[in-house]
Amino acid sequence: MIRSELINRLAAHFPQFTTKDTELAVKAILEALSNTLVKGDRIEIRGFGSFGLNYRPPRTGRNPKTGEAVRVPAKAVPHFRAGKELCTKVDSGR
Repeated sequence: MIRSELINRLAAHFPQFTTKDTELAVKAILEALSNTLVKGDRIEIRGFGSFGLNYRPPRTGRNPKTGEAVRVPAKAVPHFRAGKELCTKVDSGR
């Protein structure tokens, strides 16, 4: 599902809101989630899952074209872990 599909589904499910209102709400929620991760905090949505950051230390990589050693800097990578309810629901839907 992409963002526009989510907005359309929510607008159809809640007819009292316009599509523009739904779009603003989805944008605000995603912005809040992003800002929380940028600050280094963890996000937990009960029954759905949690978002966190995994730290990757600096390393030496290789340029696949030339084989030259390249320094890869340290970075934080977003990570999602599905909650128990979501895992059960997905597994039972198969």
